[in-house]
Amino acid sequence: MEDELEDKILYQTLSKSHMKLLSKFAVGVTPLNSSLSYVWKVMRVYLLKPEVLIAGLLICLFVLYLQAAEVWSRGFIGRISNSLGLGGKAGGRSGKLSMLASAAEKNSWEERTTGSAVYAVQGRRAKMEDRFVISENINSSGISLFAIFDGHGGEYAAEYAKNVLIKNIHQKLMQSSAIADGKEPPAPKSGHCADVQEEKADDEKDTEKSSDKEQEVNERYKLNAHNGNDDVSATVQRRQSFRKSKTEDTVGTGGGGTGGSNGGGGGPAVSSNQMLENDLLSKYMGNQSPARQQVKKNLLNGTSGSGPAPVKPKTYDARCYVQNGSINFGKIITDEVLAADYDLVEAAKKLSDFAGTTALIAVIHRSKLIVANVGDSRGVMCDYKGNAIPLSFDHKPQQVREQKRIADAGGFIAFKGVWRVAGILATSRALGDYPLKEKNLVIANPDVLSFDLIDHRPQFLILASDGLWDTFTNEEAVAFVRERLDEPHFGAKSIALQSYNRGSVDNITVLVIVLKNGRYEIGSSSN
Repeated sequence: MEDELEDKILYQTLSKSHMKLLSKFAVGVTPLNSSLSYVWKVMRVYLLKPEVLIAGLLICLFVLYLQAAEVWSRGFIGRISNSLGLGGKAGGRSGKLSMLASAAEKNSWEERTTGSAVYAVQGRRAKMEDRFVISENINSSGISLFAIFDGHGGEYAAEYAKNVLIKNIHQKLMQSSAIADGKEPPAPKSGHCADVQEEKADDEKDTEKSSDKEQEVNERYKLNAHNGNDDVSATVQRRQSFRKSKTEDTVGTGGGGTGGSNGGGGGPAVSSNQMLENDLLSKYMGNQSPARQQVKKNLLNGTSGSGPAPVKPKTYDARCYVQNGSINFGKIITDEVLAADYDLVEAAKKLSDFAGTTALIAVIHRSKLIVANVGDSRGVMCDYKGNAIPLSFDHKPQQVREQKRIADAGGFIAFKGVWRVAGILATSRALGDYPLKEKNLVIANPDVLSFDLIDHRPQFLILASDGLWDTFTNEEAVAFVRERLDEPHFGAKSIALQSYNRGSVDNITVLVIVLKNGRYEIGSSSN
């Protein structure tokens, strides 16, 4: 008993001495100036108590644990529940995906092969207007085709492109491959095929001429240039393997649109733009006034457009696209896209359907990669160094080249949240959109780029609709997918859900194509 009593007395003595020492230290420290004395007293009374310090330390440790824990829930409460095991299974990345944007996964589509995968979510849109295509080893030719179609104004155009355009391209690719491989005899030299070679030569000459001019100066045109004002230009930026038109805001800030007269906001140019916009909007919105109904009737009868009626683009026999055993993939895609667009517009007129769609088509054959783009869907390549290399460039109304073309067609662009053709469409090229196509304000001519896979030795390719690119840059997307190539969807599902989680309001479709040693390994597709 005496020993226990002595220990107790000693403990109490030491404890009190320690507390007195701390108290004297706190009291003995004087503030740097008298103005902080009140704050110091408050801290000494409320914050420097041992229980407060211990509680604060515990809270800090708990928060650090939550930050270090690999949980993917964005909310603080979600982090706590997932850390405590209340958020379901969380083993590995596949488990974390189940906690990401469950609402987006309710309306989702996917397809996987041994070397590619696509994942699409409806997202926050009322309808799913995106479409995708994976066609490997078409007719055992060694040619693989991948496509993304981002519809707008309805599903009709994207569905048409998927079913009709891809079918026509498939047919030409199969026939051309058979001819190139010697399974079918090549065509004799004829005037019909000579047209293809003449067009190709003319295109090359036009490209050379335009390149020479653009190297000297890249004129920045204002819309409605008849007012006599031209802006001085900047030198065109270009690379050796592909060309990109420089995107600039060359538009005035007044009035929410481009062009117009100097000084005041009125004038003939403004009224002309307003009349054009009202005319186009009436066709989109279906104004029921007699005048608008007559315009619509004339439009459906093909009599309301200015100038001659459009002529259906030429299509050629498959033999015309094969020369010296080499297939002109770019020409095949271009001709079929323009022909399908013409048929789509004619069908849409009869149905009064105003839908349109972008088109991003990639063809891989041996060591060649050919990418054709219409609109603002985008492709990007991750080379062997991990660099992001663009496979396409968006067609936006504010680009210098697109502005000039729209102005030459008698149109304009206006800023309504984003730059829009005639204040309506946010992309300057698309299939369909016949009220705009009728006035040649929107065209379907694709930009085609070719890449040598041996030179770039890519690790993978990403093709995606603009729902992804609204929340990811090229470099961010490449870095994100590169870390998730071991997933079942090669990162396509992860990045699509992450884009939704970042707030993308559009449909999101992501297609990832994995290459090994610069070549694509053909597998079998499974829905």
